[in-house]
Amino acid sequence: MSIQNSKPLILTTTVGSYPVPDWLMASPSEQGLMDATRVVVDIQRQFGIDLPTDGELYRFDMNHPDTNGMIEYFIRPLGGIRAEVGRQDWQAFSEKHSMSFRSKPAGVVEEEIGEGSLNLVVDCERLVAIAGENVKFTVTSPYMLARTLLDNHYHDFEVLLFELARVLSSQIADLNCHCIQIDEANIPGNPQDGTIAAKAINIVLDAVQGEKAVHFCFGNYGGQVIQKGSWLALVSFLNQLRCDHLVLELAHRPDDDLDALKDISTDIRLGIGVIDVKINHVETADQVAMRIEEAEKKMNRGHVGWVHPDCGFWMLKRSVADRKMEALVAGRNKYLGL
Repeated sequence: MSIQNSKPLILTTTVGSYPVPDWLMASPSEQGLMDATRVVVDIQRQFGIDLPTDGELYRFDMNHPDTNGMIEYFIRPLGGIRAEVGRQDWQAFSEKHSMSFRSKPAGVVEEEIGEGSLNLVVDCERLVAIAGENVKFTVTSPYMLARTLLDNHYHDFEVLLFELARVLSSQIADLNCHCIQIDEANIPGNPQDGTIAAKAINIVLDAVQGEKAVHFCFGNYGGQVIQKGSWLALVSFLNQLRCDHLVLELAHRPDDDLDALKDISTDIRLGIGVIDVKINHVETADQVAMRIEEAEKKMNRGHVGWVHPDCGFWMLKRSVADRKMEALVAGRNKYLGL
C-alpha cells in the first residue's frame, strides 16, 4: 500500500531498528545484508506497516553486531575526528559530565570536520534498490552526535554542532526515498539546549527532499530510560522544528505527558508511540486502539497522523517485535473501523 493512495487517516510506521537476524550475525556478508534487508522490509509490509524502515541494517557492522550504530556509524568515518580514544580522552570527556550514561567519547575532534568516508547516499540507494522508494531512512541528529564528542579543536559546542549539521545536510540533500527521519534521544533530558538544537536539526531538515520526520525519546539503552524530563518542557522546542511530523515516545511515559502535546502546532502532525519497546509483553489490539483514542481526545481533530512503537526494536527478540507490529496495525485498524 503506498502512502499516496492509502485511505487511513492515521498511518503506521516503525521507528527504525529491528533485531538483527541470527543468520546474518552467524555468517555476515554483503549479500546476506541485502537479503536481511529484504526480509525486514517485507515482514513490516506483510503486517501492514504503511511506512517501513530497513531495520537500520544499513549500519550493520559485522565486528559489532550487537549495536545498531546510532553514534559510531556516523562519527567514525568523518574527517577531522580521531576514533582511537585513550585514557586521557576518557578522563577529559567524563569531566564534562555531558552524558551520564556514557563515559567514553565516540571520537576526539582534532581538526575541521569533513564528511570523510561517510556515504549515506550509497546506503539509501541500496535500500531503495531493494525495497523501492516508499521507505523511511533514519539519521542521527547532529545534536546527539555532538554531545558524544570530545572537542579539542573548535572549543565551542555551538560551532561543533553546526559543523556536524552542515556535513549531514550536504549528504541528506541527495537521499531519494519517501521519508527521512532525524533521531534525537538526548535533548529530552536537556531542554535548555532546545533553541540551538532546533537550529541545527533544521539545517538538516531543510535539506530533505521528501517527507520530514523527527523522532524523540528519553533513551532506550538496555531497555532503560536514560533521560529525565517531560514533553511539557519541550513544546517550545518542538514547535521550532521545520518537519512534517513528529515521532514521539508515549507508551512508556506518564499519562499526563499527552496533555502537553495539545500546544504543538497543528502544522506538524503528531506521531504517537502506542507500543512499549522496553517490555516483552505484547499489547493487544484493544490496548493500542484505546491509546489512540486517548490521544485523539486530547488533540485537535486530525492532529494525530501516525502511530508507531516508542523507539526501535533492536533489543527485543524478533518474535516479540513481530507480534508488537502486528498489534500496532490491528489496533490502528480497530480504532478506525477498517
